[in-house]
Amino acid sequence: MVQRYVITIGRQLGSGGREIGQKLSAKLGIPFYDKELIRIASRESGLKEEFFERVDEQKHFSLFPGILGLRPSITDDFFSNYYLSNESLFRIQSDVMRRLAADGPCIFVGRCADYVMKEEKNCLNVFISADTGDRIRRIAESHRISEGKARDLIERTDKGRSSYYNYFSGKTWGAAESYHLCINSSLLGIEETVRLISHVAGLRFGPANERG
Repeated sequence: MVQRYVITIGRQLGSGGREIGQKLSAKLGIPFYDKELIRIASRESGLKEEFFERVDEQKHFSLFPGILGLRPSITDDFFSNYYLSNESLFRIQSDVMRRLAADGPCIFVGRCADYVMKEEKNCLNVFISADTGDRIRRIAESHRISEGKARDLIERTDKGRSSYYNYFSGKTWGAAESYHLCINSSLLGIEETVRLISHVAGLRFGPANERG
């Protein structure tokens, strides 16, 4: 049985990837990290959360000009005339992820986790997609918006996630060769997708890691 392992989850917006990660965390009894990474990186680095939020994959990630310029009025005095690069912030967040993974089994959602964990031999990299109709309905319901607006949000968010992932990893977001396991959650539904990933984790890391 492997004592320390990592599961990373990349996902399309509306595929249920975050919910799947949370349910998998509960099933396996291991920590789950998504937006919490921003708070942890902020606390440990001493930088404001907005530094990390501006380069986060959840936002519309921009490659131009490759520098995250922050106005002096919204920064601490120490950084008033300083520019933090996208790469610096990504590196800080990546260091936090590697430290958390070193502490014990955990699940990371998004943020190029599969790339950050590339040196971790006990890792299972998963990508979650879903049928377009299911994605639109899920986002329209969760955000209480029209299906038209949900479609637009999905397109913008996926574009941002793709840009973020491709830029930092040098790989292609959603491409099968970038992951160990690619699953369409529309095929089995959320609960059975969780069971499937749990089963694969059990095969890869040992039966004690597959519960329920």
